[in-house]
Amino acid sequence: MTRELVYGRNAVREALRGRREVLEVWASERAVAALPWLADGLRVHVHKERELTEAAGSADHQGVVAWAAPYPYTDAWELAAGDRPLLACLDQVTDPRNLGAVVRSALGAGATGVVVPAHGAARVTPAVCRSSAGAVEHLPVAVVPNLARYLTDVKRGDLWAFAAVADGGEPMWRSDLSGGLALVFGAEGKGVRPLVRRTCDALVTIPLEAGVESLNVSVAAALLLYEARRQRLGSDPGVRPPV
Repeated sequence: MTRELVYGRNAVREALRGRREVLEVWASERAVAALPWLADGLRVHVHKERELTEAAGSADHQGVVAWAAPYPYTDAWELAAGDRPLLACLDQVTDPRNLGAVVRSALGAGATGVVVPAHGAARVTPAVCRSSAGAVEHLPVAVVPNLARYLTDVKRGDLWAFAAVADGGEPMWRSDLSGGLALVFGAEGKGVRPLVRRTCDALVTIPLEAGVESLNVSVAAALLLYEARRQRLGSDPGVRPPV
């Protein structure tokens, strides 16, 4: 079986709780002593820190390295087919740390999933698993051949696509983000590509104080996803979604 690397305490723990099979776990003596979940019916191979660093290809493993079955990507069209989906679509975002951070925020905001294009964009890698703190194991991530074509396919009367732009859009608190929604975020510096932008139904902007041109894509995604969540739940902070 093809195996994929996962490293970092949260990333490995969530892989064990998630949708794919974890095939092997290595840990340092210090990690085994500090993390009770490593002793929860697992067969853990104890290795020196140096060996873990070599296996992970990074010193950022926090004493835990694992190998799991390949990441199970989801069908993007199925994500959009549900009732009032909330999608975060990333247009050629290449930094794995940004993808991981967006997935983590999207999971926290109750999003349906994250959609990325097949070319010129980060996919789920060990670094993405690590930066998402394991959120990729619980939130669906889908890959599409062409993001503009995908948005054209899935848009409908109750699912609108909004491109997040630095300026020229409607402020987020005056935009109706309460229905089915595909929020599209571009790469830092380039923004949403023109064709993808033209495919969207509307533009949305996060108002910023003078002197700040833009936000990191993962920060912008978190703000807009949580604004969409706020609108869906109503303005009363005491209102919570049904469990």
